[in-house]
Amino acid sequence: MDADGLVEFERHRPRLFALAYRMLGSAAEAEDAVQETYLRWEATNRTEICSAEAWLTTILVNLCRGWLDSARARRETYVGPWLPEPVPTGRGELGPLESAEQRELVSMAFLTLAERLSATERAVFVLREAFGYAHREIADMLGLTESNAQQVYRRAAHRVREERPRFESAPTHARELVEKFLQAAQSGDLAALESMFTADIVAVADGGAKVHAAKRPVVGIAAVLRYMAGLFSKVPDATFTVEEVNAAPAFVVRTGETLVGVSSVTFDGELIAGFQFVVNPDKLAYFARVERELTDETAG
Repeated sequence: MDADGLVEFERHRPRLFALAYRMLGSAAEAEDAVQETYLRWEATNRTEICSAEAWLTTILVNLCRGWLDSARARRETYVGPWLPEPVPTGRGELGPLESAEQRELVSMAFLTLAERLSATERAVFVLREAFGYAHREIADMLGLTESNAQQVYRRAAHRVREERPRFESAPTHARELVEKFLQAAQSGDLAALESMFTADIVAVADGGAKVHAAKRPVVGIAAVLRYMAGLFSKVPDATFTVEEVNAAPAFVVRTGETLVGVSSVTFDGELIAGFQFVVNPDKLAYFARVERELTDETAG
């Protein structure tokens, strides 16, 4: 590729990755989608392209629509609950996340819920809500009429509201609450933990077929306390840190330099309403790679 074409693509790469991740819920698949978009960009006659952003976005979002259909078929045979891949966002990996609405759209809770939308509904909703495209632009990208794009958006927005009536951002001191939870969990202070949980707290673990994890959600204070005690006892030499993951505080588990788990936390007011544990090593690969790159940059 000529230097100008490569420079132009690289200018759009971060936004394309951010879009693909919101569409697919998988950092690895998002990178693959961006790479495939690059190959098509490289092979096309770019003198006929009026807007690189529109062309690249159209190619990428339609690739993701097709991949979502095949991904759903694979997830039907997935072992245990499926959760999105966690992404560290402290360095802007998913673009600007300045508002509560922007942060909510990359949360583990929303990305899990978005799996229930059709591929077209998800594309329309993400393009409209996360990237602010007009209905006419979305219609052109997806091969729809403008009125159809508006109808799909309304249907998707309704389904999102119906499944979860509100998307509340974590409290401003969420990091402090997660740190408090870790202190109580590591010290075995069950009374303190119980006082921090909602009565219907839910813990969901994604180990796939690679790591032993609960195959169904664990519900209720007593059950979650037992489950958490078992998890912490399995990694007695582990270190736990609170980091920004998917635009919210999460706790990250390592043994030595090896990443073994990431858990997002959902809140109901001042109480913890749920945990989403990702321990499948395949889903931690991107997170671990970003960590290594950051370590190498710091060392350099």
